[in-house]
Amino acid sequence: PARPKWYSTVPYPYMNGYQHLGFGTSFLRAEFQSRYRRMLGYNVLHPQGFHCTGLPILGAAKRIAEKEPKQWDILRKMGIPDRDIPKFADPMHWIEVFPEATIQDLKGLGAAVDWTRSFITTPLNPPYDAFVRWQFHHLKDGDFVKIDKHPVIWCPKDQAPIGDHDRIEGEGETPIEYTLLKFPLADGRLLVAATIRPETVYGQTNLWIDPDAAYVVAKVGEERWILNEPATKKLSEQGRTVVVESTLRGTDLVGMDAVAPAINRAIPVLPGSFIDQGLGTGIVTSVPSDAPDDFVALRDLQRNDALLAKYHLDAERIRAIKPVSIIRTPGWGPLPGVEIVERLGIRDQADREKLEAAKAEVYKTGFYRGVLNENCGPYAGMRVEVAKEEIRKELASKGQADGMYEPSGEVV
Repeated sequence: PARPKWYSTVPYPYMNGYQHLGFGTSFLRAEFQSRYRRMLGYNVLHPQGFHCTGLPILGAAKRIAEKEPKQWDILRKMGIPDRDIPKFADPMHWIEVFPEATIQDLKGLGAAVDWTRSFITTPLNPPYDAFVRWQFHHLKDGDFVKIDKHPVIWCPKDQAPIGDHDRIEGEGETPIEYTLLKFPLADGRLLVAATIRPETVYGQTNLWIDPDAAYVVAKVGEERWILNEPATKKLSEQGRTVVVESTLRGTDLVGMDAVAPAINRAIPVLPGSFIDQGLGTGIVTSVPSDAPDDFVALRDLQRNDALLAKYHLDAERIRAIKPVSIIRTPGWGPLPGVEIVERLGIRDQADREKLEAAKAEVYKTGFYRGVLNENCGPYAGMRVEVAKEEIRKELASKGQADGMYEPSGEVV
């Protein structure tokens, strides 16, 4: 009783598989400290818990029950025989297998853990479950916990938010806000394009729409938006009231003119088969001065007589479209998107690897070091990283823009 006390603890490892070296590294730091303190005469307590609550185990068990190949392969790679994999359709089986396997691994390391204090974190362990509930009640009583709305990574299948541990792929990805730019057509409908670069609106030359894709006309508030169906579902999940009124094909829109926000002039709608229909709204605004993808797509179209004829486009007008310089960036000329395409020798839109590298380089240098030039109206002379939010707020205040959240990368 007279000995000084020392308490060691390690964050509970999650029990959706065998433990990897990352946990071993974290655990051994505490293990070495515990043994060192014992050598100094301390009365050391080192328990070990196992994290079994949450969606990762439930989600993985569901995927096993649905015979999802990827989840089955994950268990195979752990060394689970095929004959035993169906057992993991029961979430309880994960809790029976992996905590015990982790205990044996730690015992194999000679861990100085008091195994009489080992525990799991589910309602199957009533004392621990009661402790967590008590803790949250006290936090709520102290006004440290509240119910509110905020953007999360969302699973449309399970209709639930998914944290890092719930994902097969996409750990670390977070929600980011896209600016939805509104482009009025002559009949009052609005083409809605998603962008993460509202600061480049002064360089818009055209819109891209996939002629072979399906789009919808949807009532959003008092406006009638044209966008793809996946975007309407995302907006609905983000609290917007969206009523789909009709459908149309991208080819129905190609060749139309729409008024671009900020510059307030008509720009043409052009065919772009490169658009990712799973991201944004399926409509993209084109800024070839600072977006290598846009410049190459525009150049490809200008050179393609057959495509211009197919969509009954005015070839002379389309070939007259030129990039508009909007950003001054140290070490770059007035048109970085054009410059890097020529420097890397990018031939066409199929040169994806070079285009991705070009996009990353131009965006990074332009965003952090660029200054808007004289073509950007009241924002001339403002740093790009500051102007981005200022322009977004102004467009939103004028009703020319809205917002929608998307994951920062692919999440499975």
